[in-house]
Amino acid sequence: MEPVTDSVVSVSGARATLGTRTVLRGVDLTVGHGEVVALLGANGSGKSTMVRSVIGQVPLTDGSIELFGTPLRRFRQWARIGYVPQRTTAASGVPATVREVVSAGRLSRTRFRFSSRADRAAVERAIEVVGLADRMKDSVTALSGGQHQRVLIARALASEPELLIMDEPMAGVDLASQDILASTLRRQVADGTSVLLVLHELGPLEPLIDRAVVLRDGCVVHDGPPPQAVGQHALPGHDHVHPHAADEPLRTGLLT
Repeated sequence: MEPVTDSVVSVSGARATLGTRTVLRGVDLTVGHGEVVALLGANGSGKSTMVRSVIGQVPLTDGSIELFGTPLRRFRQWARIGYVPQRTTAASGVPATVREVVSAGRLSRTRFRFSSRADRAAVERAIEVVGLADRMKDSVTALSGGQHQRVLIARALASEPELLIMDEPMAGVDLASQDILASTLRRQVADGTSVLLVLHELGPLEPLIDRAVVLRDGCVVHDGPPPQAVGQHALPGHDHVHPHAADEPLRTGLLT
């Protein structure tokens, strides 16, 4: 039985390096139950590294991470977490249908058993929520960039997660898809889902954000209400997309 805790994510003194470069320098971060927390910062500030550390893709050199009150090294209930990586053009070339890609997000619950009626219903609900019910049988290669991002979000929602972690969900997405993604997130938050998301700018998600954590050079420089000054001009650029970012969840506990 998981311990009772006020936080779904608790990061204390996180330090991490990529190669020879120190990327995180003692970051503290919490996400409470039902809370929406945005990670903001300029290019290279450590936003994406932080969320990838939370799901175990980037090991810490110091500090600790707990998920739902359990130390990350002992956490196994990955069905409670939905992860949306940064979108890459390479990921859109996967030869699979929308339904097949979204069904992969259910594997953390089915554990590779034959899917049940409940599993199929959860997949169809997730696809419908992101507005792609009419494209369910289409190949993802036939979708636009914004539609592909919606597929990645539906894949994360298929496990019916308690915590959504999203890395730049609005990056390179057309306005129509931005509105749909904002509506999707609004619905999840209303249902009690906790959210940790990396953003380059607040945009249409601003009304949903309870707290903003601003990183600069791997350090927290603001933790509180979204600062009015933060936006496209205050935070030029964003973290580089890792070349295999969209494929990494398939190699972690998120889908095993």
